[in-house]
Amino acid sequence: MGETIEKRLSDLGITLPTPAAPVANYVAFSRTGNLLLTSGQLPLRDGKLTSTGLLGRDVDVAVGQEAAKYCAVNILAQARAALGDLEKIRRVVKITVFVASAPDFVEQHLVANGASDLLAAVLGEKGKHARSAVGSASLPLNAPVEIEAILEVE
Repeated sequence: MGETIEKRLSDLGITLPTPAAPVANYVAFSRTGNLLLTSGQLPLRDGKLTSTGLLGRDVDVAVGQEAAKYCAVNILAQARAALGDLEKIRRVVKITVFVASAPDFVEQHLVANGASDLLAAVLGEKGKHARSAVGSASLPLNAPVEIEAILEVE
């Protein structure tokens, strides 16, 4: 993959937004050594949630995957804000995907694929990562998905 990360984003029709600013007493990202950790990112597109509600009750897997994709887009936006250049990402180490789920919903892993697939498409081998997909009773602002990431960076 000789293309730049920005070119792959453009080819996918994705423009990274200005990253969301923290709304409480925390920071959007934290760097220690060669690790960059993001705070949980919601599925915001144009400043609004892409969807709301619980998976398995209000939201189906396809809509959840789209939400997870936008969480990953916002992770990349935070990484660009932290690093100045996405080419400084060596690899995505791990993502933790929180899925707001109805009690009987058991397909969190399928929802998480929305983020995993986007990261692999944009970053290639550097985008392949360890992952946890966790069901949650609810998430901030009634978001269906929230994702945090650990990145190895230059």
